[in-house]
Amino acid sequence: MQNLLSALVAAALATQSPLEVEPNMQISHPYVGLWVTEDGRVRHELLPNNRYVEARGTRERAYEGRYLVTGTHIDYWDDTGFTAEGDFINGVLYHGGMILYRR
Repeated sequence: MQNLLSALVAAALATQSPLEVEPNMQISHPYVGLWVTEDGRVRHELLPNNRYVEARGTRERAYEGRYLVTGTHIDYWDDTGFTAEGDFINGVLYHGGMILYRR
Protein backbone atom coordinates (compact mmCIF):
# COMPACT_ATOMS: atom_id res chain seq x y z
CA MET A 1 0.00 0.00 0.00
CA GLN A 2 2.83 2.42 0.89
CA ASN A 3 4.54 1.76 -2.47
CA LEU A 4 1.29 2.49 -4.30
CA LEU A 5 0.79 5.72 -2.35
CA SER A 6 4.38 6.76 -3.05
CA ALA A 7 3.89 6.11 -6.77
CA LEU A 8 0.67 8.17 -6.81
CA VAL A 9 2.36 11.05 -5.02
CA ALA A 10 5.32 10.98 -7.41
CA ALA A 11 3.00 10.96 -10.43
CA ALA A 12 0.90 13.85 -9.12
CA LEU A 13 3.93 15.95 -8.27
CA ALA A 14 5.54 15.24 -11.64
CA THR A 15 2.48 16.50 -13.49
CA GLN A 16 1.64 19.28 -11.01
CA SER A 17 -1.95 18.08 -11.05
CA PRO A 18 -4.13 17.02 -8.15
CA LEU A 19 -4.61 13.40 -7.29
CA GLU A 20 -8.04 12.15 -8.12
CA VAL A 21 -9.40 10.87 -4.83
CA GLU A 22 -12.67 8.98 -4.74
CA PRO A 23 -15.31 11.07 -2.94
CA ASN A 24 -15.68 8.61 -0.05
CA MET A 25 -12.01 7.60 0.11
CA GLN A 26 -10.48 8.21 3.53
CA ILE A 27 -6.70 8.34 3.81
CA SER A 28 -5.38 8.11 7.35
CA HIS A 29 -2.81 10.50 8.76
CA PRO A 30 -2.44 12.32 12.10
CA TYR A 31 -3.08 15.85 10.76
CA VAL A 32 -6.83 15.77 10.04
CA GLY A 33 -8.56 18.64 11.79
CA LEU A 34 -8.42 22.40 12.18
CA TRP A 35 -5.17 24.39 11.93
CA VAL A 36 -5.22 28.09 12.82
CA THR A 37 -2.75 31.01 12.78
CA GLU A 38 -2.04 32.53 16.18
CA ASP A 39 -4.29 35.52 15.43
CA GLY A 40 -7.08 33.23 14.16
CA ARG A 41 -7.21 35.03 10.80
CA VAL A 42 -6.32 31.97 8.66
CA ARG A 43 -7.94 28.61 9.34
CA HIS A 44 -7.22 25.38 7.46
CA GLU A 45 -9.61 22.51 7.97
CA LEU A 46 -8.02 19.29 6.72
CA LEU A 47 -10.87 16.87 6.09
CA PRO A 48 -10.43 13.07 6.27
CA ASN A 49 -11.34 12.70 2.57
CA ASN A 50 -8.22 14.67 1.53
CA ARG A 51 -10.17 17.87 0.88
CA TYR A 52 -9.47 21.12 2.67
CA VAL A 53 -11.32 24.34 3.34
CA GLU A 54 -9.36 27.51 4.12
CA ALA A 55 -11.04 30.43 5.84
CA ARG A 56 -9.49 33.92 5.84
CA GLY A 57 -10.89 36.52 8.17
CA THR A 58 -14.66 36.61 7.66
CA ARG A 59 -14.48 34.59 4.41
CA GLU A 60 -15.32 31.11 5.69
CA ARG A 61 -14.65 29.33 2.39
CA ALA A 62 -11.97 31.52 0.85
CA TYR A 63 -10.19 28.52 -0.70
CA GLU A 64 -11.08 24.86 -1.17
CA GLY A 65 -9.32 21.97 -2.79
CA ARG A 66 -7.42 18.73 -2.38
CA TYR A 67 -4.41 17.98 -0.27
CA LEU A 68 -2.04 15.08 0.21
CA VAL A 69 0.11 14.35 3.24
CA THR A 70 3.30 12.38 2.68
CA GLY A 71 5.10 11.81 5.96
CA THR A 72 5.26 15.31 7.47
CA HIS A 73 4.89 17.17 4.16
CA ILE A 74 1.60 18.49 2.73
CA ASP A 75 0.81 19.44 -0.86
CA TYR A 76 -2.29 21.49 -1.71
CA TRP A 77 -4.13 21.78 -5.04
CA ASP A 78 -6.76 24.52 -4.89
CA ASP A 79 -9.86 24.02 -7.02
CA THR A 80 -8.89 27.17 -8.97
CA GLY A 81 -5.52 25.63 -9.96
CA PHE A 82 -3.30 27.25 -7.32
CA THR A 83 -0.74 24.94 -5.68
CA ALA A 84 1.04 25.24 -2.35
CA GLU A 85 2.92 23.12 0.13
CA GLY A 86 3.91 23.00 3.76
CA ASP A 87 5.50 20.92 6.48
CA PHE A 88 4.43 19.71 9.90
CA ILE A 89 7.27 20.18 12.39
CA ASN A 90 6.83 19.35 16.08
CA GLY A 91 3.04 19.61 15.88
CA VAL A 92 3.04 22.93 13.99
CA LEU A 93 2.09 23.49 10.32
CA TYR A 94 4.43 25.78 8.37
CA HIS A 95 2.69 26.80 5.15
CA GLY A 96 3.28 29.69 2.75
CA GLY A 97 5.08 31.84 5.31
CA MET A 98 2.36 31.18 7.88
CA ILE A 99 2.52 29.21 11.11
CA LEU A 100 -0.63 27.29 11.99
CA TYR A 101 -1.42 25.48 15.23
CA ARG A 102 -3.83 22.60 15.81
CA ARG A 103 -7.08 23.77 17.31
